[in-house]
Amino acid sequence: MTLETFLLLAAALFCVGLFGALSQQSIVMLMMGLELMINGVVAAGAGFWFWVSPGTADGQVLVLVAITVMALEMAMGFAVVTALFRARDVDMTDDAGDLRG
Repeated sequence: MTLETFLLLAAALFCVGLFGALSQQSIVMLMMGLELMINGVVAAGAGFWFWVSPGTADGQVLVLVAITVMALEMAMGFAVVTALFRARDVDMTDDAGDLRG
């Protein structure tokens, strides 16, 4: 695979995630869009790292750490959304903005 293929895949993931994050009102769908955007950035980084130094595994380790951190971040985000839904019966971003005080 060439670098252009990796970057095209990364741009497609990022654009789909951006559309999902900007067009959805559900908190879960917003988080899924953000996850796709982050995956696009990680795919671009991995492709570029493979293109720069294909013989070393440094880029693969960095991508593995980034994916692990993303999984932990999404688990914490879903825990917050679940707690918010249980406490206030809120699942939309517009309703979550009115939770002050």
